[in-house]
Parts: sequence; C-alpha cells; structure tokens
Amino acid sequence: MTNAKPQRVKTISEFHQLRGLPKPEHPLISVVNMETVSHAVDKNNPTWIFDFYSISVKRSLNVKYRYGQREYDFDEGVMFFIAPNQVFGIEAVEEGTKTLGWVLLIHPDFLWNTPLAKTIRKYEYFDYSVNEALFLSEKEELTIINIIQEIQKEYHSNIDKFSQQIIISQIETLLNYAERFYHRQFITRKKASHQILDRLEQLLTDFFNSDDLITKGLPTVQYVADSLNVSPGYLSGLLKVLTGQSTQQHIHDKLIEKAKEKLSTTNLSVSEIAYELGFEHPQSFSKLFKTKTKLSPLKFRDSFN
Repeated sequence: MTNAKPQRVKTISEFHQLRGLPKPEHPLISVVNMETVSHAVDKNNPTWIFDFYSISVKRSLNVKYRYGQREYDFDEGVMFFIAPNQVFGIEAVEEGTKTLGWVLLIHPDFLWNTPLAKTIRKYEYFDYSVNEALFLSEKEELTIINIIQEIQKEYHSNIDKFSQQIIISQIETLLNYAERFYHRQFITRKKASHQILDRLEQLLTDFFNSDDLITKGLPTVQYVADSLNVSPGYLSGLLKVLTGQSTQQHIHDKLIEKAKEKLSTTNLSVSEIAYELGFEHPQSFSKLFKTKTKLSPLKFRDSFN
C-alpha cells in the first residue's frame, strides 16, 4: 500500500464521475450496482477518503480491499461500512475486474434534521474497519439487498414530501438488520473471536509481568485495541457478547489478579504494590481494589494470616 496522500471524494456526483457512471438521480443518495463498475489496475494502490457514508454488499473476484489495517480477499457475501473521513483502498489484481454486489452511498446532508443524523454513529460497525467485515449467509444477504433495492426504487419514483422519511426508515431498518447480523457473527464465528480472547489474555499477562506498568501506567483500552489490530468499538462489542464485560473490566480484572498475587506472596507495602501496578496514588489503587473485591488490600492480606 502506497504512502501517497489519500484521494478525497467530496460528493456522490464526483464518485459517479470517477467510476464512469451516469449522473446520480439524487445528489445526496445513490445505489450503485457494482457490476457496472470496473476497477482498473493501479500499481500505486491509491487510498481513498469519502465525505459520505458507504454501505456495501460485495462478492468480488480478483479484487483486494484494505480497510483500516486489514486486507480482505472477498469471495463470498461480505458487508462493510465506511463512515465519512475513513481511509480505505481497493486493488484490482486483473485489468477490468468486476465486482458483484451493491453499494449504498448516503451523504450526511441527506440525514440533516432527522433523528438518524444523531444516531447513525451509534452503530459500532462503522468503527470495525480495522479488523472485521460482516460475513453474510445467503438469506441475510438477500434481506439486505432487498432493502437496498427498495431504497433505489423510492428515489427513482417521483420525489415528494414523504420520500426522505420513507428512505430514512429503510436505512434504519438496514442498519438494524446489520446490527443483528454482527451480533450473530460474534457468536457463530467462535474460532476468530476466541483467538482474539486468547491474544487479549496473553497481551495483558505480558504487560502486567513486565516493567511497562511502572513506566507506562495501566494499559488503556486504545492501547489494547491497537495491539490486537482491532478498533476499540469492535473489541468492546465482542467482549460484551462473549464475556459480558467491557475491555476496561478485563484490564481491571487482570490488575486485581496481579494485586492479589503480590498481596499474598510478598511483604511489599500497599503503597509499593500500588506503585508497581502503575498507580501514582495508593488511595486510587485501594479504592479500585475494594470496589472489585469488597475488601481493602490490607484486609485481603490479613485473610492469609
């Protein structure tokens, strides 16, 4: 992937022009059949930034997508979401490569003065770009494509005062189905999910057994997510489904585990243990320990005597 500056596409009309498509029927929303789009081979592998939302369902042959830090070879029904200002790349392996599927483009201005304008970013899969696209069963894919085609039919018909709200409702339905399918994916794709859990456990174990606690302090959620090459939102969502706990709770659990070990096997003072665990103020450590265990550090230590 080149280090060249990403190319910004500001409008849906500009997207259509770049892809050799007819002018969009609506300037703020468009459904594109990917069979009508060719991806030229570009050895520089340019990256792109859209100023609008892109929701895609694609089956691709000889096309590689890079979204965040991960590359995908899409050969089955895959759905992914690009929010404004996210960077992604498309690399065609062969000249004239075709992609099967649909893309829904939504400019933020289309959502203006609607509840969805405020709530669309609550759908965490818009932040999953670093690691996890949504794999669809044939039935799920058909459900999504039907909704996208209904959106296309609505803006193809005569636009009236009801059109925007009808399309907004259809978009919300699509997003809710996608959220359901992501939740299912966390459960059914157990191998990938559990690999992340294993890596999380090893990451925290290594961190708490090193000098990083003293030099860097407690690991942040962002640090953990970056180390696992996933987004904070994705990691939190996966852990909530599989374990019922957030990333922060996992960090605190590992901290308490290490604190109990030091309290029960060493003669270090509570202040010394707090310092070794990355706390500037012992009282902060004691407060967290009591919150988690219902005992103060000293009472926990006394229970071993």
